[in-house]
Amino acid sequence: MKKVLLTGFEPFGGESVNPSWELARALSGEVIGGAKVVAVQLPCVFGEALRQLDEALARVRPVVALAIGQAGGRCDLSLERVAINVDDARIPDNAGAQPVDEPVVPDGPAAYFTTLPIKAIVAGLRAAGYPASVSQTAGTFVCNHLFYGLQHRLQGEPVRSGFMHIPYLPEQAAHHPGAPSLPLPTLVAATRLALELAVTADEIRIGDGQLD
Repeated sequence: MKKVLLTGFEPFGGESVNPSWELARALSGEVIGGAKVVAVQLPCVFGEALRQLDEALARVRPVVALAIGQAGGRCDLSLERVAINVDDARIPDNAGAQPVDEPVVPDGPAAYFTTLPIKAIVAGLRAAGYPASVSQTAGTFVCNHLFYGLQHRLQGEPVRSGFMHIPYLPEQAAHHPGAPSLPLPTLVAATRLALELAVTADEIRIGDGQLD
């Protein structure tokens, strides 16, 4: 059977939970779009996250690889368009590392685009009533580090791959007044649809960029 690799992160930044991992493990073992979901938790640590990603890719040999990360302050499921070759950490990772203006891959290209049909996914999510958007930046912390490493490792391979950011869970947002959140059942249902589209959909061309 075909497989989907779905990764989430351990908690970081003082949080006791990371919605990306809660979401990933909730979908682990499901068959979506004819492919079985294999969930893997990754450390929020520069370098080590990519080492464990390599192990997961070799073990699972997926047809789709979707990495998920927490983005406190965002209000929807954000399908990332581009990963950039820079680590520039505002806070330390979970191992205490705080790289500044360092490349993810020395001598690697400046950026990689996702190979997921992100506009088809966003359109499908919106049609089903889920908030979603195309995002033009994955930041410069471990999420972008993982996204860039994922695309670098899979370049030229017949694997659809990319990254999605999700908001806080309500129990997290309770400690961040004013921050948006989505409940886990909504995230699970929306991501189930996103994965089905990632496996089966062709990309579409619609205007969904940003003006600033």
